[in-house]
Amino acid sequence: MGIYCKPSVLFQDSYLLVLTQLLCWVTTKGFRVFGPSDPVVVAPGREAILPCSVSPAMSVENMEELRWFRTRFSEAVFVYRDQEEQKEEQMIEYSLRTSLVKDQFHEGKAAVRIQNVQESDSGIHVCHFKQGVLYEEAILELKVAAMGSTPEVYIKGPEDGGVCVVCMTSGWYPEPQVHWRDSTGEDLPASSETLHEDAEGLFSTETSLVLRDSSVRNVACSIFNPVLGQEKAIAIVIPGALREELDRRKATYNRAWRKAQLYAGTFTLDPASAHPTLVISQDRMRVTRKDTNELFRVLSIDLFSVLGTKGISSGRYYWEVKLANGEGSKWSLGVCREVVERKDFYFESPEKGFWTVGQSSCGYFAYVERGRASLSIRQAPQSVGVFVDYDEGEISFYNMSDMSHIFSYEASFSGTLLPYFRLKSGNVSMTVSTMACVSEGQEGEEGEKGEEQEEGKEGEECQLLSHARDTLFP
Repeated sequence: MGIYCKPSVLFQDSYLLVLTQLLCWVTTKGFRVFGPSDPVVVAPGREAILPCSVSPAMSVENMEELRWFRTRFSEAVFVYRDQEEQKEEQMIEYSLRTSLVKDQFHEGKAAVRIQNVQESDSGIHVCHFKQGVLYEEAILELKVAAMGSTPEVYIKGPEDGGVCVVCMTSGWYPEPQVHWRDSTGEDLPASSETLHEDAEGLFSTETSLVLRDSSVRNVACSIFNPVLGQEKAIAIVIPGALREELDRRKATYNRAWRKAQLYAGTFTLDPASAHPTLVISQDRMRVTRKDTNELFRVLSIDLFSVLGTKGISSGRYYWEVKLANGEGSKWSLGVCREVVERKDFYFESPEKGFWTVGQSSCGYFAYVERGRASLSIRQAPQSVGVFVDYDEGEISFYNMSDMSHIFSYEASFSGTLLPYFRLKSGNVSMTVSTMACVSEGQEGEEGEKGEEQEEGKEGEECQLLSHARDTLFP
């Protein structure tokens, strides 16, 4: 039988005293760590400060470890242990870019400074404070973004049968989303959009809207930052006098369109101008790419392009190009000067004598003075209308699939222009639709029969022209 010795009252009191002191020590030494409740937002190339603090406030100068890391403990952004920076544990991408902010150590606050912030720095960060067996962590978020300038909107004036309104802004990151809206909040399709990235990685954009509805009294340009979920917007009122001018110009264009001198016959594709990888149909109205694995077999020949057979040196002209398998392919079409250089690799800029629209891997585009402009296309075009007014210096492109305007160039032409088609990649094919139409002199003879009879004749002989006129001037 065992012997049980009852502990003395003195031992019990000593045990309770030690336990009470231990609990008091743990309570007084316990702490919590806090980071900022809102994301830290920094523009690319700038400096980010990721702060954390302890509560209750106490000096963190002698803490065993202060660590900032990404989603995993081993992904160290900065490590400070035993009052020294531990560079060997730091991820290589943060080397020479980080430092510890110590000036508020005595208040229980510490921060890591990250210089030359990059897009890869975006995301969740964790600060980890450790003292003995105790440690606490706080989560904070770094967003690499910048809200740019308030958009500047101005009326450029009458253009392309409507009123052209331009919106400009700069200093955004990442690439902002631009929207035009009417007074009811409905989106309006932009006519063109140019995006530029500066040396610091910030984006500026210039977008235009051609407003053809004279009943719209005001429009707003909205610039949206998708990372921050914030936008800046500004509205502009379309003056009544300008709306009246729009109606007047539309009527004038309609009358001029009816009297337009068009081709005195159809044009065809010129096989002699075609790259060897292109196949021209027997009627010379359709072009496709050969199914071949040959790589740039004859680089000195016109690269992947073909021209029309008839030149344009005056008057107004219109044709349509039907696209097959255009989605996902790379192509462009429009007009070019007869004497342009189409050897080897080249860019289709107006400065080099090309006025085109097209599709690339990044979407639809047109070349402008400052580079390539992204185009806002509501519906992938199955057919593109090309309208050339040589004397007025205008080339306009229309999406005949949804009857919308794509883009317009204004230029001062000299020499002869030729229809231009380029099939860069994919299975895309192009078919040209042209026709003979009533000339100005012929229309004069028919004028006495009245406008209704004239339009009836157009319906029989110039269906494509009538369709285009309704699209251009609804």
